[in-house]
Amino acid sequence: MLTLQILKRELQGDVVLLTLADATGAELPAFTAGAHIDLHLTDDLVRPYSLCGDPADRYCYQLGILKDSQSKGGSLAAHALQEGESVKVSLPRNLFALDEGAAHSLLIGGGIGITPMLAMAAELHAAGRVFSLHYCARSRPQAAFVAELEKAPWADRVWLHFSDEQRIDLPAVLSDVPANTHVYVCGPTRLMEAVSEQANAAGYAAENVHQECFSAEVEVSGKAFDVVAATSGITVRVLENQTIVEALAQAGLKVCVSCKQGICGSCLTDVIEGEPDHRDSYLTDEEKADGDQILLCCSRAKSARLIIDL
Repeated sequence: MLTLQILKRELQGDVVLLTLADATGAELPAFTAGAHIDLHLTDDLVRPYSLCGDPADRYCYQLGILKDSQSKGGSLAAHALQEGESVKVSLPRNLFALDEGAAHSLLIGGGIGITPMLAMAAELHAAGRVFSLHYCARSRPQAAFVAELEKAPWADRVWLHFSDEQRIDLPAVLSDVPANTHVYVCGPTRLMEAVSEQANAAGYAAENVHQECFSAEVEVSGKAFDVVAATSGITVRVLENQTIVEALAQAGLKVCVSCKQGICGSCLTDVIEGEPDHRDSYLTDEEKADGDQILLCCSRAKSARLIIDL
């Protein structure tokens, strides 16, 4: 855990740019493009945000955070942070890393989903690798990072798409690339689904299409079952409209959770016995099929009992 000081800048489109640095000016732990950190807004409010700064800059972490009208508290609390305050953050974790074997990296960011793409573009440019970046937004005034993109040293590799001017032509964008192109997309669910469907239709291998979700609709209810936390020696009954995390908390066993939507992986736990009912967007289909891990914030059990390594 790190405690960092805040510099704050308001951007257009209801986005705030937080620059987090050590109060003494010390270097921060390194990160690679696509990484995120958990922002500890209160003791019980922790949210993951993508790092959007240049990975080569070891003295600060930057986060671009949209004020979301549907927020459950995270973005509103982040916008309420004041310059000069201190905030606790986790070490960087990368679940959305660039593939070093890609001949070409095609970056597609929609709305606030542009944030990890900024770090990716900086890292690819520094490494002399081939890439292109497409930024989609409803309108130019709502596109928070247009100024940064237009003055970047790799600005000639950027294409802007605004819904009130001209939408992105995905078939053209996904076909006008060399062989062994890897696609990275982050943004609204509709955009990510469209990219995935079009990439599949264009013959992309599944492992060449990478996504990062900021939010996900997840159904956490279902048939009741028992969970045994083997290491802690606790057994709980998970009720129909209760999550495993909530059931364990009632028994005094607190689980570290962040997104609470099965996206970030912070509550990933090994399964010793039983069959998980996966509801997350974090594990791959292959990992889900293995059945030896579970996201406790949203997933359930198909079996009557689940024994976990906790």
